[in-house]
Amino acid sequence: MEAQRAERSLTALVRNVEKVIKGKRGQVELAVIALAGGGQLLIEDVPGVGKTMLARALARSIDGSFKRIQFTPDLLPSDITGVNVFDQASGSFRFHPGPVFANVVLADEINRATPRTQSSLLEAMDEGQVTVDGETHPLPRPFMVVATQNPVEYHGTYPLPEGQLDRFCLNVTLDYLEEGEEIEVLESQLLRHPIEELQPVITTAEVVEIQEAVRRVTVERSLVEYALRIVRQTRSSSELMLGASPRGSISLLRAAQARALLRGRDFVIPDDIKELAVAVLAHRVVLPSRRQDLTRSRETVRRILEEVPVPVEVRGAG
Repeated sequence: MEAQRAERSLTALVRNVEKVIKGKRGQVELAVIALAGGGQLLIEDVPGVGKTMLARALARSIDGSFKRIQFTPDLLPSDITGVNVFDQASGSFRFHPGPVFANVVLADEINRATPRTQSSLLEAMDEGQVTVDGETHPLPRPFMVVATQNPVEYHGTYPLPEGQLDRFCLNVTLDYLEEGEEIEVLESQLLRHPIEELQPVITTAEVVEIQEAVRRVTVERSLVEYALRIVRQTRSSSELMLGASPRGSISLLRAAQARALLRGRDFVIPDDIKELAVAVLAHRVVLPSRRQDLTRSRETVRRILEEVPVPVEVRGAG
């Protein structure tokens, strides 16, 4: 797929989701970038700001299947991945797929499930497959996990381990709307919710094409080195106990490629990396207190961005 066609499709996708998620262009773009890059999305925010609607709107916009998993302490791994059931007619076991077998999977309040249940998503998020009783089952393409968690309420929750956080390409917050935007939302829902009338603008097959096109976006060596310097600075920062992993470096470049395509370019520029670094890296670093504090982590990554020199001899820079 050529860059211009991919840009049209991605822009149409953003505008379509905005019919439901109003006043949040930046966050919607980040969600679309995660999808285009083949990554997973973590939304950390208070209840009622549109986390679930964002996932549903994405699924509808690409004409894809959508499943919601409500994470609770009694949820079992088999409730997510599926289970083998004995079929008396055939005399053999047959696999019954769980809700993870969808194009867009909403892992709602993911930190309310036990670590064992949380870990059942690791293989799906990293490899696009699940293994049940030694048998591997591929997930549909495209496949995206949109996980949510409440950053305020900690009672009865299990913080996500670093290994799972590292598998989310981007972390976003939706925040509250401005007064005028919230009035528009209230008025738009007086009769029915906009999600009910949302129509697909692209197909799942086109999304797969876009994901393949993203990987062909050119990243010059100086920009690879720039992204790596940012990540390595998180590892040596005195403000952090643990920096971002090599997976973080890969995610940063992949997201930058997707952003370039959304902007109609087949090459990455420094701004692609700078604009995405906080959303890609902040949830991957560990503060000395070991408590997850996204606000402080973001501030630290922003300071690191200011310290790392930006390459100037790059196509499209300046």
